[in-house]
Amino acid sequence: MQALKSLFSPSSPFRLHKFPTKKPTKSFLSLFSNLSSPTKTKTKTKTKPKTPFSNSTIINYLTNTLKFSKTQALSISTRFYYVKSTEKPQSVVLFLQNLGFSETQIRSAVRVSPHILFSDIDKTLKPKIEFFQQLGFVGSDLGKFISKNSTLLSVSLERRLIPCVEILKKILCNNENNQCLLRVLRRCNGVVKGDPESRLLGNIAYLKRCGIVGSQLSMLLTRQPWLFVIQENKLRGLVSRVLDMGFVVNSRMLVYAVYTVSCMSHETFMRKLDFIQSSGFSSDECMEMFRKAPGLLRASEEKLKLGIEFFMNTIKLERSVLIRLPSCLMFSMEERVIPRYRVLQIMKSKRLLKKEPSFLHMLNLTEEVFLTKFIAKFSDHTEELLVAYKGHLLDSSSEDETLICV
Repeated sequence: MQALKSLFSPSSPFRLHKFPTKKPTKSFLSLFSNLSSPTKTKTKTKTKPKTPFSNSTIINYLTNTLKFSKTQALSISTRFYYVKSTEKPQSVVLFLQNLGFSETQIRSAVRVSPHILFSDIDKTLKPKIEFFQQLGFVGSDLGKFISKNSTLLSVSLERRLIPCVEILKKILCNNENNQCLLRVLRRCNGVVKGDPESRLLGNIAYLKRCGIVGSQLSMLLTRQPWLFVIQENKLRGLVSRVLDMGFVVNSRMLVYAVYTVSCMSHETFMRKLDFIQSSGFSSDECMEMFRKAPGLLRASEEKLKLGIEFFMNTIKLERSVLIRLPSCLMFSMEERVIPRYRVLQIMKSKRLLKKEPSFLHMLNLTEEVFLTKFIAKFSDHTEELLVAYKGHLLDSSSEDETLICV
C-alpha cells in the first residue's frame, strides 16, 4: 500500500500529469466529421443506348420486292443504314434470278446472309457460284444449296473453299461425280468455311492416329462431317469416352462406336442402355452387345423393344444368342424379320425342307439370295411363299390402285 502511494507522490517519476483542458476548435472537429459522414458523390445518369438507324430505302425494297416482313426488313436495314441506293441489291437479285433461283430461294439466301445483297457480283459472287457449279450443284440443286448456305458466298475462295474441298476429295472414297462431296457440303458447310490448318487437318490427323483411315474415315466424313471441324479437345473427349467402353485404337469397330456416340446425347445413350438392361440383360452384357454391334443403340427404343420381344418370346431365342449376335436386332422388323419368319413357318408346315435352316442365317442372306433359295426354288408354292413374304407390299399397292380408281 505504501508503495502504491509513493507512485502518486509529487517526487515520483511515475506521477500522473494533468494536461490542460482546451476546448477543441471548429476546424479540429471538422476533421472527425469528415471521417464519420460519407462523402456525397454525384450519381451519373445512365444514358440510353442509341437506337441503330433504320434505312427506309432498304426496308421498302426488302418488303416490296423480296416480300420480307417489316420486322425482318427492319433488322436487316439497321446493319446497312449507310446504303443510299438499291442499285446493288437489285443487280444481285437479278443475277440470282438469271441463275434460276426462285423468289423463295432468294429470300432465304438473303435472310441467311444479308451481306450478299451488297456484294460485288463479278469479284465476289460469280466466281464462287461458278465454283459450286463445277462441283456439281447445277440447275435446281444450286438454288436449294445456296438458299441454305449463302454464308459460303462470303468465304474466301482461294484461302478457304478451294483448299478445304481438295482435302475432302482426298478422303472420300467412291466419290463418283462428287456425289459424296456434295452430300458432305449439304450436311455441314462448316467443313469448308474455316482455315484448313486450324481444325480440319488437325482432326483428320488425330483420327488417323486412332486407326480410322481409308473407307472408315470416308464413311465418318460422309455421315458426321461436323466431327472434322469441332475443337480437337472435344473430338479427343468423344473418342476417349468410346475407349472407356472397351473399344481399342486400330480396331475396325472403333469408327462405328464413335459414329453412334456422336449421334446422340450422353443422356439418350444411357437411357437406351438402361432400356436393354431392363429387358433382362446385365450391365456388362449390354456393353458387350454394344461393342459387337455399335449401331444397335442408333435404333429407336420402340424398335429395340419390338425386336427383343419377338426374338425372346416368339422365336424363343436364348438370351445368350442375342448377346453373341446383337446385330439381328438391327434388321427391319416389318420388311425383313417378320416376313422371313412367315416364309419359314409355311415351309415347315408343308415340310418343304429336308433340314430346317437357322433363322438367324436366313436373316443375314441378301434379298436376291433369299428369294432364290427359299421362294423361287419351290415352284409349286412360289405364289403362296411370295404372298407371305411380300403380302404387306401387295396390300398397300392394291389400296393405292383403289384410291386411284375412286
